[in-house]
Amino acid sequence: MNIAVIGSGNVGGALAKSLNRAGHSITLGTRNPESEKVKSLVQEVPGLQVTSPTEAGLAAEIIIFATPPVSVIELAKSLGNLVDKVIIDATNSVFSKPEPYPNASEALRDLTSCPHVVKCFNTTGFENMVKPVYGNTAADMFMAGNSAEGKKIARRLALDIGFSECYDFGGDDKIPLLEQLAMAWINLAIMQKVGRNIAFKILIKQ
Repeated sequence: MNIAVIGSGNVGGALAKSLNRAGHSITLGTRNPESEKVKSLVQEVPGLQVTSPTEAGLAAEIIIFATPPVSVIELAKSLGNLVDKVIIDATNSVFSKPEPYPNASEALRDLTSCPHVVKCFNTTGFENMVKPVYGNTAADMFMAGNSAEGKKIARRLALDIGFSECYDFGGDDKIPLLEQLAMAWINLAIMQKVGRNIAFKILIKQ
């Protein structure tokens, strides 16, 4: 699939690497194409294209936002009507919000007119997006949103990059719950100093 990753930070870089490795065509949308981080990523990811966020988003079938949530409003306005695309919101509004919206997903739905906005890839550290496997066990990913088509795409991408399953938390009303799950990971990994090499796994008794 033709995917635009908007944002060249840790999460954006990790998703660009993993999705490229899975065989998808990736364009990185960034305001800082000459940064050392972007140059290093270009060398590491074969065929990675780098352009502006607007150009990357308009040319792609799927757009993944991996930016600070406060950046989403300006970016969404620059992309315009994206009714035929799927937008995946990988941001977290746990420390800052894209005011006046409570989270980036709501801002993206309102500002782009896209009916296929899904929250995914926000509940774990970027290291797990590069390699979500611990020994013989793959971690799980989670998603939420009203769009069945969007969740179908998000689940496929999660499985493509190595997650065992991508569990559906429900509709748009469950997006805050996913952000709380992200905060739980942050609390354990960083605040409680467990370390970033942790991931969530759902165990189901047969």
